Amino acid sequence: WFLFQVPPGAWPCSAFSSANTHADNTNHADPCVVIAPQHGEFMPQQTYIMCKPDAVRRGLVGEIISRFERKGLSIVRAELRTIDRDTASRHYAEHEGKGFFEDLLAFITSGPSMLMVIEGPDNAGDDVFAICRTLMGSTNPATAAPGTIRGDYGTLVTENLVHGSDSTESSAREIAIFFG
Repeated sequence: WFLFQVPPGAWPCSAFSSANTHADNTNHADPCVVIAPQHGEFMPQQTYIMCKPDAVRRGLVGEIISRFERKGLSIVRAELRTIDRDTASRHYAEHEGKGFFEDLLAFITSGPSMLMVIEGPDNAGDDVFAICRTLMGSTNPATAAPGTIRGDYGTLVTENLVHGSDSTESSAREIAIFFG
């Protein structure tokens, strides 16, 4: 790993912080230091995970998060938020027009969800998606393996506690939808 300085106002410093925004709404970005991998080193892979409203209602968020952490994954961003209909529609756009779409939107907007960006170990690469999805278990809790989140705590396929990105592309899309 090596360090380099980014000039004032240049990406990524201004993209990650509004701490330098002043009362007059102007941004006076100071130079910042960025840590980046040297050629041949790994960048940690991030993925999007959501504890859905049923997990929050049932008090399972702590248990779910602890399973990811015990596996060696890190929570790098989290927010408890009730998802609005517009955001939910963008997230579930691939299901628009299907018979269950309205029920899905009603459920996901019914209460707060814990929205998270989870990071894998530096050398996990795309395996972070497989790791998270294995911890979650299959979509249908009735067939999810014991020891998985859905296998241990899920009861309904329509309220299956968690969502996790399945690829780099979906992760980037979902992180952008929920965290801008």
